[in-house]
Amino acid sequence: MVVWLIGMSGSGKTTLGKYLYEKLKPNHSNLIFLDGDVIREIMGNDLGHSIEDRRKNAYRITRLCKFLDSHGISVICAVLSIFPESHEWNRANIKDYYEVYLEVPFETLSQRDPKGYYKKALKGEIADFVGVDIKFPPPKDPHMTIGNNGSIADLYKSGDRLLEIIKERL
Repeated sequence: MVVWLIGMSGSGKTTLGKYLYEKLKPNHSNLIFLDGDVIREIMGNDLGHSIEDRRKNAYRITRLCKFLDSHGISVICAVLSIFPESHEWNRANIKDYYEVYLEVPFETLSQRDPKGYYKKALKGEIADFVGVDIKFPPPKDPHMTIGNNGSIADLYKSGDRLLEIIKERL
C-alpha cells in the first residue's frame, strides 16, 4: 500500500506522515515513511526547484514508491506533489494507492511558515516556490481531504480516521 500525502509547504504532511508511521510501525514491520525533502537528500540534492527539476523529482518518487510496494513494502509518502500526471500514474500503476490531500488556506500557511520559506518567497528571496511563483493545483479526486486549519490535536484526530482506513487495507 502507498499512502500519498499531498499538500503545500507547512500543510502538515510530514507531521501527519510521522504520526501515522509511529502508530502503524509496531504492527507492520514492512512499513516505511518517505518525505519529499529527505528523498531529495538521499538522491544527492542534484535537483533544484524549477518546474523541470520538480518533474524529475516527482518521477523518481512515484517510481520509488511503486518499486517498494511491488516488493511488499508499504509506504507513507509526504510530498508536495504538484503534477496531476503523477497522481494519475500512481492510480494506474500502484496496486493499493490511497491519496490524501491536506488542504490549508494560503493565509494560514504563510502565518505558520515554520521554515520561513513563505516570507522569503514573498520578498523575492526564494525563486520557484510553490504557492508564490508556482501554482499549486489541488488534487482532482483525492480519496480523503483533511482540512488542517486548527491545532496539531485536530490534525491527529483526522489522522486517527485515516489510521482506521489504512489498518483495514494493510
